[in-house]
Amino acid sequence: MNLPKVIAELVKTQNNFDSIAYANCFSESAEVFDEGKTHHGKAEIQQWIEKANTEYKATMKPLEYSEADEILKAEVSGNFPGSPIVLAYHFKLKDGLIDSLKITG
Repeated sequence: MNLPKVIAELVKTQNNFDSIAYANCFSESAEVFDEGKTHHGKAEIQQWIEKANTEYKATMKPLEYSEADEILKAEVSGNFPGSPIVLAYHFKLKDGLIDSLKITG
């Protein structure tokens, strides 16, 4: 699967539970929407993913990517009810970084 470099890096950092490297995939003003909450900026994104990594230990396996829509579908496995599940990651990329990410079921 041919993923944009920053999305491939995001998957790798998620699977390594590296919250600092994960946050570095985002622009300074990026937003992440997940589980009904919006996280603003790299510092909040790092705190959010650090907590999620500790709680869920979720890993991602990319299934398909739509370059036109900037949507990655991935099988997510971890310590949560219903694991594994397929989630959709809706990206907006800017200057080689993630500017916006919305995670949906």
